[in-house]
Amino acid sequence: MYELKVVAHFAAAHQLKMVAEKCENLHGHNWKIEICVAGETLNNAGVLMDFGEIKQHVSEIMTKLDHKFLNELDYFDDSNPPSSENIAKYIAESLQTTINDPAVKVTSVTAWESEDSCATYIV
Repeated sequence: MYELKVVAHFAAAHQLKMVAEKCENLHGHNWKIEICVAGETLNNAGVLMDFGEIKQHVSEIMTKLDHKFLNELDYFDDSNPPSSENIAKYIAESLQTTINDPAVKVTSVTAWESEDSCATYIV
């Protein structure tokens, strides 16, 4: 099995309810996102997938999140709030739909909301 990892960043605001008092206030983070994709076979060029292609897909997803109030995006609502956990899941699902190779699967996405706090969605 081969695994590739790319890292991306975006800045956005969110507001969480029923967590900690501090998090219920409107606030923002500079998220660091780690994305892993995996597959069993390499293509004719000897790679699982071109890093540039992955980064292009990830960049398009980051554009949808960057400098936004995440609570206002269609994907997030009261039953699916923009927590780090749900952000990681959103990115994983969005990326998988853009990868045209059925042999390459998104395996995990980690959303770091601070230097020492993150959530990972494992597919």
